[in-house]
Amino acid sequence: MFWMRPVLLNCLAVLFILKLFHKADSTTLSDGKKAAGPQGELKGIFMQERDATNFFRRRNRRAVKSQDEINAELRQRLAADERKREYHEERMNQFETYAEEEHDEQDERTQEKTEQWREFHYDGLDPSHEYNQGTI
Repeated sequence: MFWMRPVLLNCLAVLFILKLFHKADSTTLSDGKKAAGPQGELKGIFMQERDATNFFRRRNRRAVKSQDEINAELRQRLAADERKREYHEERMNQFETYAEEEHDEQDERTQEKTEQWREFHYDGLDPSHEYNQGTI
């Protein structure tokens, strides 16, 4: 029950603020300029009916695109393909570099282990060059 009082106070504060903003909005509309002409605001958004039908008549799905539009789409497609190619090329180069470094480290570890094995098992009787020769 301890949390009830702060929650109630917060709700009242929010309601008070919302009421103030609502009154502020209603006072801005009551100036007479904006409230008098909502049609003026809508003229910038909506077009005349004949213009709209002409627009859709010119721009239906089967309308032939102009050569400029085709060229612009082709340039965009080529640019996107180039970016994809560069990205994949960069990723491939990074992977090749990583794989090469990993292979070099593995070779180095193998050589170290082989050398340690040779040193541990060498008893001084056999010549050490036998370990370095391959099988004949």
